[in-house]
Amino acid sequence: MDDQFLPLRDVVFNTLRDEILYGKLKPGSRLMEISISERLGVSRTPVREAIRRLEQEGLVDMFPRRGAQVSGVTEKSLADVLEARKTLETFTVNAACSRITKEQLLRLKQANSAFEEATDHRDAAQIAEADESFHHIIIEAAGNERIAETLNNLKEQLFRFRYVYLKDVKEYSHLVEDHRMLIGAIEAGKSDLAVEIIKLHIEQQTMGIYGNISKMP
Repeated sequence: MDDQFLPLRDVVFNTLRDEILYGKLKPGSRLMEISISERLGVSRTPVREAIRRLEQEGLVDMFPRRGAQVSGVTEKSLADVLEARKTLETFTVNAACSRITKEQLLRLKQANSAFEEATDHRDAAQIAEADESFHHIIIEAAGNERIAETLNNLKEQLFRFRYVYLKDVKEYSHLVEDHRMLIGAIEAGKSDLAVEIIKLHIEQQTMGIYGNISKMP
């Protein structure tokens, strides 16, 4: 949906979220309601509501007397989120091998084509969005609403880490190959192979993020 049709609180939330995810607002940056409302041309009420939602998404911390600040990235928070992703996506990949429909498999292949096209353009934001869409289809195919809901609650934090990793990658060919192998394993119903592929895929990204944690937005 175009932002012009959204409630103001959602427009403000989307704007601030993107500024955090793409590094325009750095960790520790204070979110001042007055300055944000003036900058975006809105009242303080939708700004306050957006900041509360950002806190719920794990992108903002609230401190007594200091107010709202963009959340920092610690090794502990990174480890927690990526461990959760590995555990949950291992399940979804395994389940998708036996539950994916022909329509979902077709969409998965189309999503991977979009991912490969994005890597050709070398736009980290576009690649991160395409990668998220690819993995979302596998989560959907697993058919477990509770796990899908849990991963959705981690969506913003996962995207933040995904973007940081992808913008520092010099060569995307190994990611393209991971996706192709994963599709092949899922299509063939080889759950053990699919699980090993997703584990290695996430572990490689984890190591890459740890290697660049000081650069993380």
